[in-house]
Amino acid sequence: MTARIVLLGATGYTGGLVLEALLRRGLAPVLAGRDRDALAALAHPAGLDHAHADATDERSVTKLCAPGDILVTTVGPFERFGYSIARAAAQAGAHYIDSTGEVGFVRNLQQLLHNGAVQANTVMLPAFGYDYVPGILAGTLAAQQAGATARTVDIGYFATGPLWRGLSQGTRTTMRDGLSLPSTRWHNRSLVDVRTASHVQSFNVRGHRKNAFLVSGTEVLYLPKQFPALDNVTVYNGWFPKLSRAANALSALAAVASRTQFGDTLVETLTRPIIGPPGGPDIAERDRTRTHVVAVATDHNGPRAEIHLEGPSIYNLTGELIAWAADQIAAGRHRASGIIGPVQAFGLDALQSGCNAIGLTATHR
Repeated sequence: MTARIVLLGATGYTGGLVLEALLRRGLAPVLAGRDRDALAALAHPAGLDHAHADATDERSVTKLCAPGDILVTTVGPFERFGYSIARAAAQAGAHYIDSTGEVGFVRNLQQLLHNGAVQANTVMLPAFGYDYVPGILAGTLAAQQAGATARTVDIGYFATGPLWRGLSQGTRTTMRDGLSLPSTRWHNRSLVDVRTASHVQSFNVRGHRKNAFLVSGTEVLYLPKQFPALDNVTVYNGWFPKLSRAANALSALAAVASRTQFGDTLVETLTRPIIGPPGGPDIAERDRTRTHVVAVATDHNGPRAEIHLEGPSIYNLTGELIAWAADQIAAGRHRASGIIGPVQAFGLDALQSGCNAIGLTATHR
C-alpha cells in the first residue's frame, strides 16, 4: 500500500505553500484541519481528499494516519499545538515533518519521542524548512571542508531584498517573542541556553561585512553529532544587519520585562505595531527577496572553510523543502529512523542534490 501524505494546516499561509510545492511534484496529499468548509473549498478544485482534525484533540489527529503514512504539519506555535500532533503521528506509526522554528520544541521531542520512533522505524523531521535546513547543509559542508581540525562552526542567516515588508505575521510574532526567550548554543561541548542577541557576529556577505545576532537553531543539536570534534556551534540572524546591536539591547530589556508581573503585556504592547496583518507576502513580494546563508568553520588558528548558499525566499524555500522531504520518504529514500536531522535522514549527497534542484545552491562570497 502506497504511503499517504497528510497535510495538517493546509488552509494556513505556510501550509498553502507546502501544498503548492507538493502538487508541483505530482503528489496528492490529504488535506486536514478543523475548518471543514475551508478544507472543502481548497480540496475539491484540486481533486484532493480532506479530513477533519483539531490540533488540540490528539485522538482526532491520530485517526488521520495509518502506519507508514507521512504527517506534515504547519500548525503553530508548536510549543502550544505541536506536541499533541507529534505524539499522534508516533502513536499511529506515521512519519512526521513540521515547519517549526522553535528549537526548544525540537529538543523536547527528541527526549519524548526519539526512542519510540527508532523502534517503530519511522523518521521524524521537525524544523525541516528555512529553519534550519540551509544552515545544517552549509555547516556540514564547511566542517567537512575544514577537516578534522575544525573546532567551531558559526552560521549566519541573511536575506537580500526588502525583507521587512516580505515577512509574514507569524514570522514577525516569532521574532518578537523570541527576544525574551533564551537561545540554545553548543558551547564547550555542551548545550547551553543564553540570552538571545547577547552576542553579535560579523560575516562576509557578497563582499561586505554584515552583523548578525545570536539566535537558536537546530544546527546546535545535529552538527555536533555529525562532527564529534566540534567544541562550539552558534547560529546568528542577520536579516537586519544594522539593527543587530539594537536587538541586543532590546532582548535584554525584554528578558528583564518578562520577569515582572506585567512584563509580557508591556513587551506585546510596545511591539504590536510591527506585527502586521494576518497572512504573509504574496508571490510577487516573495520573488523580491532571496536567502543567503553563511557557515564558517574554524580551528585554533582561525577560519579554515567558508560556505555560502543562496536560494529562494524563506517561505518558498520552506514549502519546497518540506515537499521534497515528504516525496523522499514516500519513495522510501530515507536512511535512518528517529528524530534526526536532514543529513542523517537522507545523506549529504541526496540533501545537496535536492537543495540544488529547488534553487538552494553554493555561491561566491
